[in-house]
Amino acid sequence: MMQSIRSMFKIQELRQRLFFTLFVLFLCRVGAHIPLPGIDAKLLAMAASGMDNTLLGLWDMFAGGALGKATVFALGIMPYISTSIIITLLGSVFPYFQRLRNEGEAGRRKITQITRYGTVLLAAMQAWAVAKYLLNLQTNYQSVVAYPGFGFTIMTIIALVTGTMLLMWLGEQITDRGIGNGISLIIMINIISRLPITIGNEITMLRAGARDLLVEIILIVILVVVIGFVVYLTQGTRKIPVQYAKKVVGRKIYGGQSTFIPLRVNSSGVMPIIFAQTIVFIPNSIGMLFSNVEWMNRGWFTVENWPYWVIYSIIIVLFAYFYTAIAFNPTEVADNMKKNGGFIPGIRPGKKTAEYLDTILTRITLPGAIMLAFVAIMPYILMKVLSIDYGLASFFGGTSVIILVGVALDTLQQIESHLISRHYDGFMKKGRIKGRRRF
Repeated sequence: MMQSIRSMFKIQELRQRLFFTLFVLFLCRVGAHIPLPGIDAKLLAMAASGMDNTLLGLWDMFAGGALGKATVFALGIMPYISTSIIITLLGSVFPYFQRLRNEGEAGRRKITQITRYGTVLLAAMQAWAVAKYLLNLQTNYQSVVAYPGFGFTIMTIIALVTGTMLLMWLGEQITDRGIGNGISLIIMINIISRLPITIGNEITMLRAGARDLLVEIILIVILVVVIGFVVYLTQGTRKIPVQYAKKVVGRKIYGGQSTFIPLRVNSSGVMPIIFAQTIVFIPNSIGMLFSNVEWMNRGWFTVENWPYWVIYSIIIVLFAYFYTAIAFNPTEVADNMKKNGGFIPGIRPGKKTAEYLDTILTRITLPGAIMLAFVAIMPYILMKVLSIDYGLASFFGGTSVIILVGVALDTLQQIESHLISRHYDGFMKKGRIKGRRRF
């Protein structure tokens, strides 16, 4: 491992890419601390202290705490990710987007352009909502906005949209000139940014006697086990063997090789958890707006209650199947195999191959979705059993751990590819680090 790390800095191109990536990520964290003008930081901190278990708390996690501080990067990169997901969903419904996906590089550039325009529109709508939220936010009957009015709304929209577009551009620069997927790395660094504060709080509680040493040891053991479990879930695949027929062209023989189709146990990645959290947080967030209505504040959708866990898990399983069906098209894969002379041993090409792939994918998605749901509710179980706060529990499962593990594996795989291509040893003596689906 240490030899591989030293080898990383011996290769000039790889060294430049690493330093460029670290520099851009540093700029992203600097922008997350530049506040919007006209905001009382102390009043905002008091007002935002109770939004951890709401939809805004989820958003603030992806933004690295920028939303809770009302900075220029408060929207984070989520408008771009949301637009990309919408374009992906439209690609399975509208023929126009399907044609663009089949047009190669020209179609990809057109989809990227549409995604950028959609990001500006969505970011503007969300920035307007954030501006209205800040205008209505009060602490001790004092508004967090020093000079409320139409000017503050316009200024906030311009600043937040500009911040999102800057983050999108920085992410693209990392992808092109750095190491790893830029968008994923920005989200990863935002999540990691909360770790020092969380560790500091635990040390303070341990010294004050509010936390038992045995509990801390148990938490460390659980963290290691959960990370190992998530790595296993992320890397788990079912390999479908594929044989290609031999073709004789002149005096040369083409084809005849054997390969496989890797079907992932968790091919949907972290998307089911994001969708499920968005849905189950909506009733709780609405209940906060109608605090005087009794039936909307009975705690049915709070993280401490088991009905929340059950509903949350069911939604994750359903979305796992839904997103897998969008991400992998068995009919398209079977047609491409047939055109190239490929077949699965014992299965007829064409329709039978598509049915076989769909059956296998349906079977392996169920245990993958169940394991994903278990990882998602792990933080809430720890909050209930060990009485820890959400800031600490979020690192023991859910969206945070899956994103951190997935992005780390993808980045290490790209670094390993650079090392191996220049005849250096990779990070592992046996096998290779597998990549993952990017955001």
